[in-house]
Amino acid sequence: MPPKQRDSWASRLGIIMAVAGSAIGLGNFLRFPAKAAANGGGAFMIPYLVALLLLGLPLMWVEWTLGRYGGGFEHGTAPGIFHSLWRKNRFIKYFGVIGIFGPLVIFLYYAYIASWTLGYSVYSLTGTISTISDQSTMQNFLHGYQGIESNQFFRSIWPSYLFFLITFGINFWVIFHGIKGGVERICRIAVPILFGCALILMIRVVTLGTPNPEHPTWNILNGFGFLWNPDFNALKSGKIWIEAAGQIFFTLSVGIGVILTYASYLSKGDDVTLSGLSATSMNEFAEIILGSSIIIPAAFVFFGPDNIQSIATSGVYNLGFVTMPLILNQLPLAGLFGFIWFFLLFLAGITSSISLVQPAIAFLEDEFDITRKKAVIFFGIFAFILCHFPVFLLNNGVVDELDFWGGTFFLVVFATIEVILFAWVFGIDKAWDEMHRGADLRVPKIYKFIIKYITPLFLLTILSVWMWQEWIPVILMKNVQAADRPFVLGTRIVLVVLLTVLAIGVKIVWSRREAKGANDAA
Repeated sequence: MPPKQRDSWASRLGIIMAVAGSAIGLGNFLRFPAKAAANGGGAFMIPYLVALLLLGLPLMWVEWTLGRYGGGFEHGTAPGIFHSLWRKNRFIKYFGVIGIFGPLVIFLYYAYIASWTLGYSVYSLTGTISTISDQSTMQNFLHGYQGIESNQFFRSIWPSYLFFLITFGINFWVIFHGIKGGVERICRIAVPILFGCALILMIRVVTLGTPNPEHPTWNILNGFGFLWNPDFNALKSGKIWIEAAGQIFFTLSVGIGVILTYASYLSKGDDVTLSGLSATSMNEFAEIILGSSIIIPAAFVFFGPDNIQSIATSGVYNLGFVTMPLILNQLPLAGLFGFIWFFLLFLAGITSSISLVQPAIAFLEDEFDITRKKAVIFFGIFAFILCHFPVFLLNNGVVDELDFWGGTFFLVVFATIEVILFAWVFGIDKAWDEMHRGADLRVPKIYKFIIKYITPLFLLTILSVWMWQEWIPVILMKNVQAADRPFVLGTRIVLVVLLTVLAIGVKIVWSRREAKGANDAA
């Protein structure tokens, strides 16, 4: 039988849009401005830009190159790609399991959170949200929607669950139609609309002026000043450097395994240097220019300097689903602007969540040699069952636990493994040549040194500091409320089982290959 034809991208623009869509998510418009405001304002940008240059860009080029290289061997996920890099090592493919495990774990809660934005888009259009004028009532609306409490807005979690079903269905409908017909098509539509919505909101915020004559200093200029004027004393704290590095990981989707999979559908001669830089630039524009120009400056204008610090540190949920609706409700056409805000977040969420599904689908397709239809059905059922844990146990620490292991710890571990493999095992000279195969942009040669030495050292330092400061409290659940500990422990057991199942899957695949190779040799 002829070898199965792998899917591919229809155009360079398609993969750039897809990778940008994966990177541009809720973190660009909620997490980044909050982190910047809470960590020294403009001073945060110094470690942020350092992390972008020493971590973000190197890892982005590493992952695009590794993904394209592995795709040449018909591997679309980290186990096969790692094995292609270091064939003599029988165990390296098991470390690649993290590149499937991480996206899956993040998807379990991310899809649910993304569905909130769809629900809020509808409630904004119907005028339900625009009638709320105080923080406690808006908080009640959010808690009722999440199913945390029954109140005058919601008697149960079922309205929220309905929007979750719709969002989950959209994810798998897109994935079912493949790379070219599904992922690329929706990203080429959604990403430009996303930018359009963000620009409308940014222009509206910039033109706010001084809405409250009693407080003339509560103006948009001072709002930007609060966010961007640097407190250089903050640079003395190690925390701000770790926070900045974490934001770079979070915003660029590096260290997750998604870019590896997306790049595996490139052809051998396709450019990765300029394409990767283009996708990164789109993400940074969305984050630094658009994301920082909406929620924090607007909150300063309406709530003033005394409350802005607490608003900035109030958490992503409160920023997006409490503070921003209250701001928009004080404007003309509140319902319309509310819809634009939440629809923007929904598009950012959906383009990110579909990317989290693709590595598992690619693993089933490439390694188990099953059709895409069967892979989507099988994984869809599996993921749907697991998604119910964060949906119904949101208030019991499950989402925070999933986010820590899937979206923080293993992300750094995976990035460390892949950059060491790339620069030291594969070899930096060979890797550099592979990176520039078909390249439309010559990467500055200094990055050869950075990728080999600085980036691994940076990552190992982050891991070491975390192990020294946080390992014991995290393992012993010292920061977890007593009532939530059984749920957190249960979540950890599920994660261990999930890692084990994936490792067994890799073992089965390679055992079959070894047996087939022996039979062919005989």
